[in-house]
Amino acid sequence: MNPASSDRQIDYIELPVQDVPKAKQFYEAVFGWTWTDYGDAYSSFNDGRLSGGLASDPGEKSKGPLVVLYAVDLEDTLDRLTAAGGVITRAPFAFPGGRRFHFTDPAGNELAVWSEK
Repeated sequence: MNPASSDRQIDYIELPVQDVPKAKQFYEAVFGWTWTDYGDAYSSFNDGRLSGGLASDPGEKSKGPLVVLYAVDLEDTLDRLTAAGGVITRAPFAFPGGRRFHFTDPAGNELAVWSEK
């Protein structure tokens, strides 16, 4: 990825699932997606064009797919977002590959922003 050309663009989609292995089996059989596992509760997929993940969190109620945008500068994007009226729902946190935060837009849609730094 060229970070500068991908700044503040949709980069990843997370699908909430109850059973990661079962969901992997389904998407692999139907669409041929390939996988990278990160423990029992998360697996990243690639469909040949777009990457995403299957996330299982039994304690969290599913809100549907999570659109994840990429940002070169996570803090700058967080500042722009809150200045424009977005609400942070999950403060920046580290994960394998970088850091991210979650937010809701003025219409109540939840999205996330990630960065390698």
